[in-house]
Amino acid sequence: MKFTEFGLDERLLEGIDSMGYENATPVQEQVIVPILQGKDIIASAQTGTGKTAAFLLPVINKIITEPHDAHLINAVVIVPTRELAVQIAQTMEGLSYFTDVSSIAVYGGSDGTSFTTEKKALSSGVDMVICTPGRMIAHLNMGYVRMEAVKYLILDEADRMLDMGFHDDIMKIISFLPKQRQNLLFSATMPMKMRELARKILHHPLEINIAISKPPEQIVQEAFILYEPQKIPLVKDILRRKDFQSVIIFCSRKSNVKQLSGELRRSKFSIGEIHSDLEQDAREQVLQDFRNKKLKILVATDILSRGIDIEEIDLVINYDVPNDGEDYVHRIGRTARAASTGTAYTFVTEAEQHKFAQIENLLGAPVTKAAVPEQFGPTPEYNPRKSRPSGGGSRRQGGRPGGRPGARQASGRNGHGGHSGARKPRP
Repeated sequence: MKFTEFGLDERLLEGIDSMGYENATPVQEQVIVPILQGKDIIASAQTGTGKTAAFLLPVINKIITEPHDAHLINAVVIVPTRELAVQIAQTMEGLSYFTDVSSIAVYGGSDGTSFTTEKKALSSGVDMVICTPGRMIAHLNMGYVRMEAVKYLILDEADRMLDMGFHDDIMKIISFLPKQRQNLLFSATMPMKMRELARKILHHPLEINIAISKPPEQIVQEAFILYEPQKIPLVKDILRRKDFQSVIIFCSRKSNVKQLSGELRRSKFSIGEIHSDLEQDAREQVLQDFRNKKLKILVATDILSRGIDIEEIDLVINYDVPNDGEDYVHRIGRTARAASTGTAYTFVTEAEQHKFAQIENLLGAPVTKAAVPEQFGPTPEYNPRKSRPSGGGSRRQGGRPGGRPGARQASGRNGHGGHSGARKPRP
């Protein structure tokens, strides 16, 4: 289905066209029309399905075509992380460029100037606020936020927010909103606590499910069974075998990010790193350089596994096995966006085999076990039910590392970084 078939305002269609969008994804096809009709939505969709545009487009359209007060807040989007807030704000800026809809990203970790900018927008009026819970509550507690005209509430990655302990913060923010409003809840999973939250805030919602908890079929998934000291040599080997243009390597601990990044720099690879020790401005600069292809490789903690929508990722490497199946899906979902292909490798040590077996159980099929090159020595047997002694084991199964890079596709992002302030389009 083409975006021209939704009956959207011409100004919005111009923004869609300028960002390279033409055909709607399945979640967009199912969600946009009901939102335009004013229905509450609870939607589960994995990362990479286009859900950001699925809720932004109809809400922008309703703001520009229905009566509203430009001096008050009209829509609130609550998200779990500052990175996701920035990403949505960037997408919002591109889609709404040819309209007079204003927006601001409100998140912690920024400087006093940003807080002042946020305060001015929240008190004088901005059409859409994209916020993290803690920062928004800090503003609400100071008494100047004008929430009485909010018509649209969107919770994005709501399951993640609940996992991070934001339930009470979400309910506090909602307590400031008018009772009469349209509510949209997006989540990758639908555990019981998610449905309990939905019952509290949604009114006769339409439930939509799109490919929950399964990675896209076009991702080539392979696992390397190895010992911990073999990880860094294997990463270097994989990166040298093929000229990957865009690679994300996920580590479960920031100490691993720092160690691996240092080794790759010494080997003259073009890399950047992201972890919680970096200041927000530094993180955003690294992300911007990665998006703009100034850096080919990004080594990061799970801070990047959700919410960062970067196109054309050739390869994702799980340097450490993710904590659970959902994290695995979100990590490898960074590659093979939309209709493109991609490759995902996971390194599995003896201590992580049981955890990886649980992930395979969630996926419903075993992940292909690839061969660690002979020069790296013996590797463990893959036997999740028992622990093998260190230093021994059988030879590997499967093929050699490789895989195919992600196919190039039109980007749906405008590529601007930094803090997004209240904005009107250029004349």
